Amino acid sequence: MAAYRCSRGRAGITTARSFSLLLLDPILGGACLSSSSSMAGGGQQVLVAARRLLCAAVHLGYAFYVFGTAVAADVAASLVKGLMAGGCGGGVAKGVAVEAAAVLDGAVPPIVLVHGIFGFGKGRLGGLSYFAGAEEKDDRVLVPDLGSLTSVHDRARELFYYLRGGRVDYGEAHSAACGHARFGRTYERGHYPLWDEDHPVHFVGHSAGAQVIRLLQQMLHDGEFAGHATSERWVLSVTSLSGALNGSTRAYIDGVRPEDGRSLRPMCLLQVCRVGSVLYHWLDLPWLKRYYDFGFDHFGMSRRLVGVRGLADILVAGTRGPFATGDWILPDLTIQGAARINARARTFPGTFYSSYASRRTARTRRGATVPSGLLGIHPLLFLRALQMCRWRYPAGAPPPYEGYRDEDWEDNDGALNTFSMTHPRVPDEHPSVPVEEDGTGGRSLRPGVWYYRIVEADHMAFVINRRRGGVQFDLVYDSIFRNCRRLCLPDRDADASGSELSPDRDLRPNL
Repeated sequence: MAAYRCSRGRAGITTARSFSLLLLDPILGGACLSSSSSMAGGGQQVLVAARRLLCAAVHLGYAFYVFGTAVAADVAASLVKGLMAGGCGGGVAKGVAVEAAAVLDGAVPPIVLVHGIFGFGKGRLGGLSYFAGAEEKDDRVLVPDLGSLTSVHDRARELFYYLRGGRVDYGEAHSAACGHARFGRTYERGHYPLWDEDHPVHFVGHSAGAQVIRLLQQMLHDGEFAGHATSERWVLSVTSLSGALNGSTRAYIDGVRPEDGRSLRPMCLLQVCRVGSVLYHWLDLPWLKRYYDFGFDHFGMSRRLVGVRGLADILVAGTRGPFATGDWILPDLTIQGAARINARARTFPGTFYSSYASRRTARTRRGATVPSGLLGIHPLLFLRALQMCRWRYPAGAPPPYEGYRDEDWEDNDGALNTFSMTHPRVPDEHPSVPVEEDGTGGRSLRPGVWYYRIVEADHMAFVINRRRGGVQFDLVYDSIFRNCRRLCLPDRDADASGSELSPDRDLRPNL
């Protein structure tokens, strides 16, 4: 396996050379500065710190832009509402509690859209839509609000109770091992209380949301929800949209150590994320959390509970909280973390599976992988895509799985590797069929098989900003919703015995 190496300069590096390395290092994922022996130790550390500070500033700036846009839109809407009603609307922020419960009669399976990392559901950020309004394409769509940084396990548990109703139970053994409360928020009435084997649902997951759905289905199969007789047949279909089915090398670039797939480097973008989310929950400002919530309430990090000493234990000593136990989303987004989930989560013979794998890279004539143009990719993702093209797994670290090759993971959409998004591959391949843009060649869609298609788009093309997605946005979501509405309940008895659907059933994937 050939590792990417930067050329080494002479001992007397100039200021111009230092500045060029500062600009180049984000592209090469830190390889230049970490491997350049000619640079003085102090100067190297300064450049590394400057690069990471610049990266953090860009990401924080974008986050504040999104947050500020949502607040401004909500204030404007409240003012308009107040003027039309002849009085003030009673506050700016919309709490999740005021979201009206969906009225679904079970005649048609609802479609549940599950957001990814840093995502949010209906009622957050002043009514801003994570899925950029795609939920309006069908009148039976639910958009749950799950923890944006909580682990795949915790989010899967929250998703169950969001639909079925009741108090969120994270599981006794899991809660004890991870050092948080066993129970979370209570849904007085589920958004789809009819949910069972006879009234299954369609799930669509973006990014990390795809793994949340898969783990939830496995939990349903294993009967892990006390007081509920569940099975994997509660899930009619699973659609992965730019889904992190096998993890992402982006997690390592942003700060997770490849050696263990869990701990963080001392100086990295994810350390900024760790400090920011801990302070956010420690301050525990209700009006702010009504807008956005990282989802760590069950860890009890509020200043009212732990005080200043508790904050020091979380931030400095690292003896408590989600980052101490690894019970947050980033370890699940490493290749090792995805492999642990995939080793457990099966592809079931009675469920339909499809995936849309996004890609914004291409091969040059010399065989190098680079971002495919400047105009078609989100500004925040261009350098990230180039970093992922060039990143190489450390030679001294054990490979994340047998047969790992760096070149398999070069194509990406700026956040996830295309190789990871097609179907579960690590540690074992799940049944899959590639689908061309013009159809399936006459093959019928069968349960228990992943049908995947590669689409030319970046990771943000199908969320937040509908205009950025352009025609591709409507084509992909129309295809997803159309497939969900065409799928019927398969013959459960036949599926259980391992036989295929009857040949007269014409369910062709329209990916």
